[in-house]
Amino acid sequence: MTTYKEINGTNIEAVASDPSNPVEGQVWYNTTTNVVKGVVGGGSWATVNSMNTARYALGSAGTQTAALAFAGSTGSVTAVTETWNGTNWTEVNDLNTARQFLAGAGSTNTAALAFGGTPGPTAATETWNGTNWTEVNDLTTARRFLGGAGTNTAALGFGGEYTGTPRTTLTELWNGTNWTEVNDLNTTREKLAGAGTQTAALAFGGQPSSPTNTELWNGTNWTEVNGLNTSRYYLAGCGATNTAVLAFGGNPSTAATESWNGTNWSNQNNLNTGRQQSGAAGTNTAALAFGGQTPTIVAVTEEFTAGPVTVTFDNS
Repeated sequence: MTTYKEINGTNIEAVASDPSNPVEGQVWYNTTTNVVKGVVGGGSWATVNSMNTARYALGSAGTQTAALAFAGSTGSVTAVTETWNGTNWTEVNDLNTARQFLAGAGSTNTAALAFGGTPGPTAATETWNGTNWTEVNDLTTARRFLGGAGTNTAALGFGGEYTGTPRTTLTELWNGTNWTEVNDLNTTREKLAGAGTQTAALAFGGQPSSPTNTELWNGTNWTEVNGLNTSRYYLAGCGATNTAVLAFGGNPSTAATESWNGTNWSNQNNLNTGRQQSGAAGTNTAALAFGGQTPTIVAVTEEFTAGPVTVTFDNS
């Protein structure tokens, strides 16, 4: 059997404390804790405290430490809303309109937007102020299975399915008061994911024919760019801009995670619990995944931290 020294040219270093600035590929033995550690590439997922209500097809917004989960299906449509403080989920006031397969927008758990979904499809739009949901002006076109990006005062809704048309390229812009139709996606699709801002968004995955397809929005037009490595729909994603996005999960059932750098998608370490139709919050370096279907409906929550990361090896 090949040894570590034969591969790397040196023995595993023995140290009394972990190195302060280890690099990717470095391995050492901590003589104080009697464990072998090393630095591996790629981000990693860690399971944290679960949601109070297991569900899938939910809406989401916020960051890794301040997220919002709303609506979805527990087996029946729900309006339940929960807020995440970085440690625990807490139930707060419900949406006014219970629904599933909706889209969400918002960079915090105190200011979010919920729009579209089913039963319906519906055009219902609600804004969250940290305490209550308020009904505001509807989408121009009622739909479900759509993607969303932006904030509660500057959002983008795209793709999806509406009555009489199986799938659409339709894109709408929210200015805090009204929705306005703008230039369409290039590829017709539903069950896609979105991330970014109203003027710098990314649409990726979906059905029917291009489940790797990725499009970049510059505030005026959509442009097709390099596709996902793993073909999927019903996936989740998050990111603060269209040049830094994380995509994870999806159907066919997968735990695959990919990071977008503005040009290409790169594979990251998988979710611990593969799932589809989950919620997502955060960025491509600090993300949160919650809920979904495995196919069991789950409340599992995971945190993603960008790599390289330090891991402990089993040296028993």
